[in-house]
Amino acid sequence: MGAKQQRQHRIAGLLEEHRVTNQAQLVDLLAGAGVKVNGSTVSRDLEELGAIKIRIPGGETAYAIPEMPAEQVAPEDHLRRVLGDWVVEVERSGDLVVLRTPPGSAHVVASALDRTGVDGVVGTVAGDDTLLVVAHERLGAKVAQHVKDLAGLG
Repeated sequence: MGAKQQRQHRIAGLLEEHRVTNQAQLVDLLAGAGVKVNGSTVSRDLEELGAIKIRIPGGETAYAIPEMPAEQVAPEDHLRRVLGDWVVEVERSGDLVVLRTPPGSAHVVASALDRTGVDGVVGTVAGDDTLLVVAHERLGAKVAQHVKDLAGLG
């Protein structure tokens, strides 16, 4: 494992162990672990790791890495878990599917949908507790039903 991979592995561990609310805090935690990096390196590492900001109790946001399956063989199982945990409502309007989540969670679902590459999905747009899924023309009903089924709401 190269230095970059080791550093990113350490970052992932730090994000699990600590409530890291900003990049400067992460730079300090890494320095405490003997890893000297600057903010731009940490920023690139967080991007490459797919880190996102999530709302934590108390209203603050902290970095987290969405859980990805160890084996990429069954990404739909991962998607099913994410949708089942976070999606509370699914509504369709033509080829647009609106998903509702708890506050601060829409981006977690959007990331999982984007990474899995669901058939018929053009893309996603996430707000705080609402996610817009854009389906290919005339596939909105199919995509909405598929998401409902995966979320256990079907």
